[in-house]
Amino acid sequence: MSLPFTAEQFFDVFAAYNRALWPAVIGLWVCALIAVVTLARHRPHSGRWIAAMLALQWVWAGLVYHAAFFSSINRGAWLFSGLFVAEGVLLIRHGVVHDGLQFSPLGSPRHILAWGLIAYALAYPLLVQANGHTFPRTPTYGVPCPTTLLTVGFLFAADPPLPRLVTVIPIVWAAVAGSAAVLLGVRADLMLWVAGIALAGYVLTPKTSKVPA
Repeated sequence: MSLPFTAEQFFDVFAAYNRALWPAVIGLWVCALIAVVTLARHRPHSGRWIAAMLALQWVWAGLVYHAAFFSSINRGAWLFSGLFVAEGVLLIRHGVVHDGLQFSPLGSPRHILAWGLIAYALAYPLLVQANGHTFPRTPTYGVPCPTTLLTVGFLFAADPPLPRLVTVIPIVWAAVAGSAAVLLGVRADLMLWVAGIALAGYVLTPKTSKVPA
């Protein structure tokens, strides 16, 4: 498998993104942290806030990272941008408008995986640097891979029934980006395969076979 850009070009995009937007990158991380605290406190009607935060992350990754930066080296970024914005719209529709995503911090074995993926997503920028990549030429926050990991973690914490349409794009991106991680040497992204396979298995089990699309 080959990519339409070099590894150097790939990391140059992150450098441009981080230099231009570092205050917003920190803000996105803080928003994610607030959502995690909200999940842990398990306040009534907190599902809308969590879904809105996730939608913000997806739309940002679609419009800002993919369309504004990644498209400079990969025409496929325009398709990815559309997919990420679509996921944001789905999260708004199911989680905010219809209040169809309720979250609980504990209650079943899937919550162990939920918290593991959420913690991994929050620590993602540090994990990437621990693997030998140097800031600013590293993926940080508001980019596709930590957004996907964070979302899958929260979806494992969502109370059933889980709308299947909300899970499709994270699963697809986990497969795509996990493969790219092998070619580009971002070993932290290999967790995407674990997350994607686990989520696909979860939504295809009999207990979720009748959830609405």
